Amino acid sequence: MPSVFVSNISKSFGKVRAVDEVTFEVQEGELFGLLGPNGAGKTTTIRIILDIYKPDSGSISVLGGPMNEAKKNRIGYMPEERGLYQDVPLERCLLYLASLKNVDRAVARERLEGYLEKFDLQAYRKKKVKELSKGMQQKAQIIATLLHNPELIIIDEPFSGLDPINTRLVKDMLLQIHQQGTTIIMSTHQMHQVEELCDRILLVDHGRVMLYGDLDQIRRQFSGHAVLVRTREPLPALSGVAHHEVYNSATKLVLEDHIHPQEILQELVARQLTVEQFEIALPTLDEIFIQVVEKRESQPA
Repeated sequence: MPSVFVSNISKSFGKVRAVDEVTFEVQEGELFGLLGPNGAGKTTTIRIILDIYKPDSGSISVLGGPMNEAKKNRIGYMPEERGLYQDVPLERCLLYLASLKNVDRAVARERLEGYLEKFDLQAYRKKKVKELSKGMQQKAQIIATLLHNPELIIIDEPFSGLDPINTRLVKDMLLQIHQQGTTIIMSTHQMHQVEELCDRILLVDHGRVMLYGDLDQIRRQFSGHAVLVRTREPLPALSGVAHHEVYNSATKLVLEDHIHPQEILQELVARQLTVEQFEIALPTLDEIFIQVVEKRESQPA
């Protein structure tokens, strides 16, 4: 049974169609990527799922049925606009937010100790939230989202304001929670983060679904006729290669239409080159998104 099932939802604000007939599902225990550029409709979709907004049309099922107050205690939501109380000490703020989710105070204190240690916030527990840096407040917001051990986590731009070390810390924590069976929806415009963490995605733009499904299948769907090659020796000119370019530590060979990648590999072996890497060149999500948007914009209105 899906943890979240969204069926054909739409939402307008005045003349602006923020969400336009969006349908998708998130399976139980899945780490699902909801992505798109700023203003694409991601946050509005999340707010509809959480019953903050009512859709103009369509339906939503969360944790087996319609949203209700009891289910909200089973969900951890981190909005893009942070919601910590600024004028109270960090520890007091987090314990209060846990109490709103009906977590026993002693249990909350025990869990909080572990999180403060993990996020290197022990020394700041008595400081007011407004005295913390943006990155520290971001980590505190993540703790608030996780402290009641939710079954479903929805996080909007979780890496905003984090340095590379803390970004890796949050990624590792999300993966750990995911491996424990928790369902996670991660909304972001940082597509490289989704590539690293998620198996399935929904890509929206201007409120519409642009791509939906298994990430690896989507990348293969948009792959061009090219291979990535790295050899120990200098790469010679090869027959059947239209052009080539440096691609990270490898060389991307764009093949002529009639050439099969296996023919290139056979030629490399025949020339007795030491092949350290040979694979079909798959595009990044950024590259796929540009292709999709350019195709849409080229179509007549």
